[in-house]
Amino acid sequence: MGKRPYVKRIFAVMVLIALMNSGLAAAEARKIEITAKRFEYSPAEITIKRGETVTLVVRSLDVAHGLKFKELEAQTEIPKGRTAELTLTPTQAGTFVGQCSHFCGSGHGQMKLTLHVTD
Repeated sequence: MGKRPYVKRIFAVMVLIALMNSGLAAAEARKIEITAKRFEYSPAEITIKRGETVTLVVRSLDVAHGLKFKELEAQTEIPKGRTAELTLTPTQAGTFVGQCSHFCGSGHGQMKLTLHVTD
């Protein structure tokens, strides 16, 4: 060993910390902000990549709403005037339609959010 063996140890620790931090950053979900109001989500369509983890941050501007993607087995309730988060990591490409799952009035059945998942 040389005169400064601690330099190699410090360098190794710095490399380890950098690797750990890069892994943590990669694991964080991208956030997509969506508003919900009678009888629409805005934006009404979003596109993500297969395997990408995203968090839908949905804010209700009026009454209570819900968002359910039946095929993805994912859902959340959005309280009146509040925000809810729904994290998804689709494993297959395709188009998935999320619907309001909390009755919000006469146009409730038309309240949809389309999620395009690409390769």
